[in-house]
This record gives sequence, C-alpha cells and structure tokens, in this order.
Amino acid sequence: MSELIEKLNWRYAAKRMTGTPIPSEKLDTILEAIQLAPSSMGLQPYNIIVVGDPELKNKIFAEAAAQPQVKESSHLLVFAAWEKVTSESISDYIGLIAKTRDISVESLAQFQKALGGILGRSEEVNFNWSARQAYIALGHGLVAAAVEGVDATPMEGFNNAKLDEILGLKEKGLRSVVLLTLGYRDSANDHLAGAKKVRRPQEELFISF
Repeated sequence: MSELIEKLNWRYAAKRMTGTPIPSEKLDTILEAIQLAPSSMGLQPYNIIVVGDPELKNKIFAEAAAQPQVKESSHLLVFAAWEKVTSESISDYIGLIAKTRDISVESLAQFQKALGGILGRSEEVNFNWSARQAYIALGHGLVAAAVEGVDATPMEGFNNAKLDEILGLKEKGLRSVVLLTLGYRDSANDHLAGAKKVRRPQEELFISF
C-alpha cells in the first residue's frame, strides 16, 4: 500500500477536535496545496478565509455553524466563491499570467477573449461555476491535511447568509460555499474515531469501458 493511500485510510471527518493548535509549517503546507489546486482556465474564482481567532470561531459556532469542530478546531477555512466574475478580475488574471511568465499582455489576447465568454453567462451560472472550482481546492486541502497528519472535516449545512454577514463577505463580493475545519481528533469524545471506513466497493463505484 502506498504512503498516500495509508494516509487517506487514516483520515476521516472528525466529529470532535481537541483544540490543539496546528504547527504553522503544517498549516502553510495545507494552504499552499490549496493554492496549487487546479481550476477552470486557472482563474481561481474564489477566496479562502482562514479563521484562527478563538472568539471569532465561537461566534461562528453560535450564530452560523453549530458543529463542535468549528470552535474546537485549530483553524477554520471558509471557501467563498466570487459572487460575480468581472472584466476587471479577468484583466487582473491576464496581467498575473504575463508577469509570472514574463510575456506581454498582448500575446494573451486570444486567451483573454476566451475568458471573456464567461461574462456572457448569468451571474448565478457563474457563481455556481465558481463554487464548483472552490470544491476542487477543498479536495486538495483534504488530501494535504491527511499527508500532514492533520484532521480535516468538510462541512456544509451551515447558515451561509449569517456566516457571510459575520465575515463581511458580501462587501468583498464573496459568498461562502463550504467549510473545512483543521485540527486534531478528540478520540475520547468522538465515537467514530476508531470506526472502520465505509466506502462502496471499487467494482460498484467505477464503470470501465
């Protein structure tokens, strides 16, 4: 069994956490892995809010996401999709490509035109598209956390509107879509900590042609 598969067998969605802080180098590695996640056309139409402040986590727990991992985690990551994709954000991205690869903006004219097609879609279509890109980044974070020996629990089912209000996301043009708590499992208080992982058999999950 490869080391990666061993780590993925070890990970599970911890229901309780100890509150023990994650070493900064492990957090940095997880965040860098999220940064390196692929996205459609490379645009990364989302932001990740990193919440480490205990008072803020407690407020989020009390008002928007009443799952104990929120306040027991070392850090809470909020994946927030862009509410709108704008011509300015596309121009900024083109400028970043040109700067990073040391090429002219003019040489990217065809790619910029292709990106401009996004602007012809409705805002809701683009928001849903952006949210799907954020989930790809979430997946990278989950795998990176497992490799680092850090527990990570993805969460939906929270009050998105209230969380957006607490974090001032609307003013930033963002809407929360999914959470990821990072920390260490509290095996003594989590009845699933030692449970066997349940997954559909490969012969049922995969369809080959």
